[in-house]
Amino acid sequence: MTAGRAVGPDDGPEAGPGRAARVCAVRHLRTVWGACWAAAPWVWAGHLPVAVAAGLVPPATAWLTKLLVDDLTQGRGGHALAYAAGLGAVGLFGALLPHAGEYLRGELGRRMDRLLRDRLHTAVNGFLGLSRFEDPHHLDRLRMATQASGGSLSPVTGGTAEIGRNVVALLSLLATLFVLSPVMAVVVLLAAVPVLIARLALSRRRVGMLAATSSAMRRELFYSALLTEEQAAKEVRLFGLGGFLKGRMLDELTGIQAAERRLDRKEAAVQGTLAALSAAVAGGGLVYAVDAALAGRLTAGDVTAFVAAVAGVQAALVGLVTGLAQAHEALLLFSYHADVTELPDDLASGGAHDLPALRRGIELRDVWFRYHDDHPWVLKGVDLFIPFGQSLAVVGLNGAGKSTLIKLLCRFYDPVRGSVHWDGTDLRDIAPDELRRRMGVLFQDFMNYDLTARENIGVGDLDVLGEPDRIREAAELAGAHDMVSALPQGYDTLLSRIFFADGDDPTAGTVLSGGQWQRLALARALLRQGRDLLILDEPSAGLDAQAEHEVHAGLRRHREGRTSLLVSHRLGAVREADTIVVLDGGRITERGTHDELMAAGGVYEHLFTVQAEGYTVDA
Repeated sequence: MTAGRAVGPDDGPEAGPGRAARVCAVRHLRTVWGACWAAAPWVWAGHLPVAVAAGLVPPATAWLTKLLVDDLTQGRGGHALAYAAGLGAVGLFGALLPHAGEYLRGELGRRMDRLLRDRLHTAVNGFLGLSRFEDPHHLDRLRMATQASGGSLSPVTGGTAEIGRNVVALLSLLATLFVLSPVMAVVVLLAAVPVLIARLALSRRRVGMLAATSSAMRRELFYSALLTEEQAAKEVRLFGLGGFLKGRMLDELTGIQAAERRLDRKEAAVQGTLAALSAAVAGGGLVYAVDAALAGRLTAGDVTAFVAAVAGVQAALVGLVTGLAQAHEALLLFSYHADVTELPDDLASGGAHDLPALRRGIELRDVWFRYHDDHPWVLKGVDLFIPFGQSLAVVGLNGAGKSTLIKLLCRFYDPVRGSVHWDGTDLRDIAPDELRRRMGVLFQDFMNYDLTARENIGVGDLDVLGEPDRIREAAELAGAHDMVSALPQGYDTLLSRIFFADGDDPTAGTVLSGGQWQRLALARALLRQGRDLLILDEPSAGLDAQAEHEVHAGLRRHREGRTSLLVSHRLGAVREADTIVVLDGGRITERGTHDELMAAGGVYEHLFTVQAEGYTVDA
């Protein structure tokens, strides 16, 4: 298991999508077009006739203008009104088409946005382990992937119609220009080649810049959130951190903007040079046309059509090159979306989807684990057995590996060496979702959801979310029922203030204390009744002494005859476990009952004595 280096703000453009992503642009184009058809087939198909019709407007205008001018200047006038009416109709048609195209583009963008979000989050939900969520490199890639939305892909989806329109307009106007002056047609076309090359290069640099500044953007958002969100507000004000965090945020923003500024300067220089080239070609063409008219080689109508054709060809070329460059940039950005959605799962899916009930126990056999090949070992040859129907407590200092042990039992990671077994079956041979369905777990860093109290408990088992009696039973077991019942709307009280605006009921949302959240999280874990394994990581860390006593008394009754793992720094809470193990430096150094470990006079006895002395009052 390895993690790549996070891209820094000073890295060059090659740190971003890389050559492989550019090579795969055509493959990504097919993927995007396939997604367009899946998201909105009739909207996608509707772009073609609109594009073809819009592309024919400029040449039709040029030819009707030529015919009208020639008819008037040569004294015929017989068809002038018809040509004028035709110009009016083409103008009206040309005025309506962009609005139809804009609607189709917007609708396609909305449907594509939904489809892409669905696919991305389906892929992310499919990562059964935690390794990718704890890898900064993957988080940067995921952030880039989220930017591949229906809007950002518009140059490829809705923009395809614009590219088609410009192609039709370009070919028809080039044909017009070729009839009037083959040499100028070739000159105008060749002048577009450096424009296309330069714009494609700039699009690669822009996506590379976005990738190179991705880490800095995440840090800038992090510091900004600390300055604006409620969770950090107390410490920010108590410690006077506002200026410090603002400085960090502005430093990151300065680095990001410096990268943007460098790219903008290059774009301005290139675009200015190319604009000058286009102006020179257009000016030279005008001189040529006037000279040809004075020599009698062109009529006044020909000059009018020539000028319109040159301007139209250049406009179509600019639009085509811009569209291609933007589509290229969008495809490079989409490569991140494709990379994430095509990633294999970070864990082997396992085979058993019908896991038998636990009957013998769970065993760790010579388990070694570290989070990265360059990191130190967190667990070093751990051998541990959790017998069926018994309670096991794990104690140890911070950093001893207790939380990592829980991650392995939940199979968020697989051991680097050794194995974990469920009744003799290696967890690698068990489907992770089936394994986790058989557990009730309270994590030390549990979530506080901006949902109702009922939902905060019910998310522990969505199958019983609509069963009030089951949710109330779990709340009572966790000692949370009385607290929840006292809320303004009881179990239907929203436990957040972030969704309310001026004029809303001020009592509608409630913010809980840390201990109250702890009880709800415990109820969430206990909602999973009848599961084979109960894991409680610091279940009373946020509770006062009275609440802690009540909760542990209830948990002792609940754990009787159940297979359970309890992790706690409060050693008084673990003394009644059937077996207690001490994890120290990634190894199990002691194991036994409370009385046995106290008699042994080791680490456990020392820690228990130190804690007990804290409750002793000198006479």
